[in-house]
Amino acid sequence: MKKKIFYWSPCLNPVGTVKSTLNSAVSVIQYGSNFFDVTLINACGEWDEYLDYFKDNNVKIINFKYKFFKNLPKHGYIQSRFSYIVIFLLCFFPLIKLIRSDKPDFFIAHLITSLPLTVMNLLKTDTKFILRISGMPKLNLIRKSFWKIASTKLHMVTSPSIELMNKLININLFDKNKISFLPDAIIDIKQFIFKKNSEIQNFQTFDKKRIIFAAGRLTKQKNFSYLIDEFSTFLKNNKDFILLILGDGEERNKLEKQIIKNKLQTNVYLIGHVNNVFKYFKKGEVFVLSSLWEEVGFVMVEAALTNLFVISSNCPNGPKEFLSDGRYGILFENNKKGELSNGLIKYTNLKDLKKHKFEIKKNTKQYTKYRHFLKLKNILKNNIN
Repeated sequence: MKKKIFYWSPCLNPVGTVKSTLNSAVSVIQYGSNFFDVTLINACGEWDEYLDYFKDNNVKIINFKYKFFKNLPKHGYIQSRFSYIVIFLLCFFPLIKLIRSDKPDFFIAHLITSLPLTVMNLLKTDTKFILRISGMPKLNLIRKSFWKIASTKLHMVTSPSIELMNKLININLFDKNKISFLPDAIIDIKQFIFKKNSEIQNFQTFDKKRIIFAAGRLTKQKNFSYLIDEFSTFLKNNKDFILLILGDGEERNKLEKQIIKNKLQTNVYLIGHVNNVFKYFKKGEVFVLSSLWEEVGFVMVEAALTNLFVISSNCPNGPKEFLSDGRYGILFENNKKGELSNGLIKYTNLKDLKKHKFEIKKNTKQYTKYRHFLKLKNILKNNIN
């Protein structure tokens, strides 16, 4: 009999964790359909844009969502905490009912994890709960106590980076034998080849320029304001470069004003949200990750796979790991004046560029959907290698 896996990843913004949840579920469907039956819980409408895809690929969905969830505040710490509480309270009893009635074998929690962990502690159930932790949240007394209580019943805790996994072991809140490194399912080789072969319409404006790419939601975490300032410094002696930023978000107006203030309208472009980064990346030569914190992010792996040279902030919890401690690619200290611009200058002077790109690209292998499935399958069996 197939084992039932339920995925839980409620959110109001299209954060990267939703994509990692989706890709994990799809990897199990693609490679483990003989062993597992996968269901995604649509708590806040986070899966609405994928419904046609799910229908075509026989992905099961259970809807919890309330119509007014889409009107809950998405930005600001206090506002987002309010939304979090509303989602927690309104999904509490439906989640209890679902676990009691459907009896999933595994429940994998990615976001708003306090709800399934609370249910786990309250219910007498055979369902095995798996907690995915990405980024290291602030360890206040409440979270420490909550994690410590939950640790006895948890089947496993997973981390998308080795650095974070070691941090979780060192805080001594979970049984170290229940903590495992599980790289995200980022790469699908067939999709990559198809998407890379797509072309961009009306891209001639940039054809004679050397293109630096950055990508992600336009939020404080991504630190694009610092990137623009540093690129402006670099540009003074490197007029043939332009910076294209892919993505959208709440800081767009702020960044647009910064670009105008620094007279960079013909050098820095906010492209907006794109569904296929590969067809853009193949036009460039450098990818810059300026985040204040980040796992081994999707876009960094996708950029490396497209043969872009990678320059990244030395932020927690994954870029340093992906770039082999800075032996390949370039790492810089974030928010220090001159650090990123000097990194870009260093790139222009590199003589072993092909070797750097080859080694960075080699590191993408462990982020395929197939590798993810094999590792997850072992974790579900509680057989960690």
